[in-house]
Amino acid sequence: MQTIPVDVARLGTLMCVVPPEPRINQETGQIRTDRDGNRVYVVGVSVRQTTSRRADVIEVAVSGEAPPVLEGQRVHVRDLVAVAWEIDGRRGTSFRASAVVPADSQTDKPSPQPRGKGTGDA
Repeated sequence: MQTIPVDVARLGTLMCVVPPEPRINQETGQIRTDRDGNRVYVVGVSVRQTTSRRADVIEVAVSGEAPPVLEGQRVHVRDLVAVAWEIDGRRGTSFRASAVVPADSQTDKPSPQPRGKGTGDA
């Protein structure tokens, strides 16, 4: 499988359109887990391109606790990667992230840059 990092800043507006739900193994009916044994949740995220009126919905898998997002809420997606896959002659792309958080989340804001040499501050 090929993993491709996605530049989320270029995607435009991201919104939760399907709240988190556990990813289910279709064969066994069990909740899927990652390599570390953490539950995998799926969030439907609408991606509205900044250059057009077009919007797409992608399903983003996140391991651990269910992401704290609600339907209709703007979100930030951290460390998004696209994973190209092929199974039994079928091909597709799935998406994984380290987190999906509300856009207004205090924990998602960037850290302040240190002041000092090279920053233009005196």
